[in-house]
Amino acid sequence: MPTSSFLLNRPVLLAVCLGLIIHIGVLNRTGQAAESHQADHVILFALEGVGNHPIQSGTMPIVGKLAREGAVTWSAQTVSLSLTVPAMASLLTGLPVQKHRVNAEWEKYDFGRSFLRSPTVFDYMDLAGGKDSAAFFMDDRLYQLSRPEIYVDRQVCGTERPECTPQTVSHYIQDYLRKVVSKGGHDLHLFAIPDLLLVHFPTPAHQGEKFGWDSDAYQQALLTVDGAIGHILQTYKSLNALDRTMVIVTGLNGAKVSQAGHNGTHGHERTHSTPIPWLTWGINVKPGYHITKPVSLLDTGATILYALGLHTYTEWDSHAIKEIFQTEPERRTTENE
Repeated sequence: MPTSSFLLNRPVLLAVCLGLIIHIGVLNRTGQAAESHQADHVILFALEGVGNHPIQSGTMPIVGKLAREGAVTWSAQTVSLSLTVPAMASLLTGLPVQKHRVNAEWEKYDFGRSFLRSPTVFDYMDLAGGKDSAAFFMDDRLYQLSRPEIYVDRQVCGTERPECTPQTVSHYIQDYLRKVVSKGGHDLHLFAIPDLLLVHFPTPAHQGEKFGWDSDAYQQALLTVDGAIGHILQTYKSLNALDRTMVIVTGLNGAKVSQAGHNGTHGHERTHSTPIPWLTWGINVKPGYHITKPVSLLDTGATILYALGLHTYTEWDSHAIKEIFQTEPERRTTENE
């Protein structure tokens, strides 16, 4: 896909991102604590091809702001097979590749293949508290990682289609959220803002692999994703939901790393030992906090359940990162656990 089909002029895009930062503003944590001690909603952004440097250096100003104001670790680890589909399967199931068995063969889409068999965070949320989820994937191959269930709305916008860009996905989400709160049905499973919104942005990885990790196309892809994240947060703010929302940003895999430590075209291949960013921001998250304990991509699911006050039997290797919370979330589990 030609970069001109979706990339704005970089200075214009940076101005848009900075404008979103100003418009979204800083959450009043004192006010939050007075009304509620925990999240009603979680937004999970899963990024591909984004290492620590673009966030730390200011290339992604909105995500950088979330990192500075929230809790962050720059040494989180992904799974042993950090390909797109196996890594996303681990994010959803809280299991290593050896256990969920979504291997490299799943990188090639097979229409006849059955859905992922291991339970996912979507299943556990429904089991524990009747909580609903929505997932927006920018990769057709990820369709088979979420079984058709009444408690999950999912949309897939494959990057093979020129109209499928981070900007369009953010606008799809805006339209979706306005529909679910309108009580009009619209042939959707959900009738309220989802308890968990998962958004997948692989564009930086695609641009880095195609044009080079030092290319303008890669840099602009980072800004494009950053702006899309800001637009989604602004949508939550317009629906009066942002101050009740916890945001998590994680990499599925990092970028290729040069000898100098920055993204480069002549660097090492991405491996599971390459650190990925993992950060969280919003209600009940400690401000300006650096996470001290080791963090794995697998820990994301358990942290989401803990943040929402959900407890149930699980089959995963995920562990809640409890040190990031200001107060222990109130238990909201139903009798269905």
